[in-house]
Amino acid sequence: MTENIQKQKLIEAIAFQEGSIVSKQIIKNQCGNLTLFAFDKDESLSEHTSPYNAFVYLIEGEMEIKIGDEIYNITTGEMIVMPANIPHGLKALQKSKMLLVMIK
Repeated sequence: MTENIQKQKLIEAIAFQEGSIVSKQIIKNQCGNLTLFAFDKDESLSEHTSPYNAFVYLIEGEMEIKIGDEIYNITTGEMIVMPANIPHGLKALQKSKMLLVMIK
């Protein structure tokens, strides 16, 4: 029963890769998923939509997040909720690590 338990600091659970976005899925099931991301500076995810609400917690760095027509800058330790079915995109203003939580 305890074989799936993992203890680790989020900031150490994923590493940067030059010129890339790295992702690491922690949990994926029918209820949703938890995914870690490491963005090199200036890397981005283009604008897209999701049928689910998404919660972003910035572990390290600074990101620009566009939700609909609004742009938000978030920094280390801050979070933002991206509502379902609203276009959103993300850009790393510096090397950044984030946790994405999606609940179905």
